Amino acid sequence: MKSLGYYWGISGVVLILLSAIARLSPRVVEMLSAPLSLLQWLLLAIFVLYMAYAEGYKGFHLNFAPRVITRAQIFLIENNINNFLYTLLAPLLCMGYIYSTKKRKLVSFLVTSAIIILVLLVRLLPQPWRGIIDAGVVLGLLLGIASIVYFWFQSRHKEWVSPVPADFPDSEITK
Repeated sequence: MKSLGYYWGISGVVLILLSAIARLSPRVVEMLSAPLSLLQWLLLAIFVLYMAYAEGYKGFHLNFAPRVITRAQIFLIENNINNFLYTLLAPLLCMGYIYSTKKRKLVSFLVTSAIIILVLLVRLLPQPWRGIIDAGVVLGLLLGIASIVYFWFQSRHKEWVSPVPADFPDSEITK
């Protein structure tokens, strides 16, 4: 049960991100199949670079990805977390929605709510603007997956200390 929760938690988060990429990619392909003006190409390049930095590096690499791995490790070290319900919901645990501090839950739900609102607003945009935004988001998500895999290998192949706190509700559990 320990390994199952660990691997399902990390894999489930990656699958959620891959699902978002699969849903957004057709809009990017649609945008790229139409002729773009010089201004649109420029905005595409700027936005993609911005999202690579803001979402991919700052959001995923420096924060979310190491926290996912750190939180997944609880399945390998804590006996009280290894039950069927936590194992079943391991991706949600790894993302901080359950078995976390009040602050982590609040941040996780607020970020998710903001993403949902932005998704709904972006859906209202016509092409190529929607595709431009989706291209940046897809790149950010791909970098997020790469960061999760990077930290996953780092944590498994050498002594690894997480750069972010796990934010478990029990103060004695920090890694």
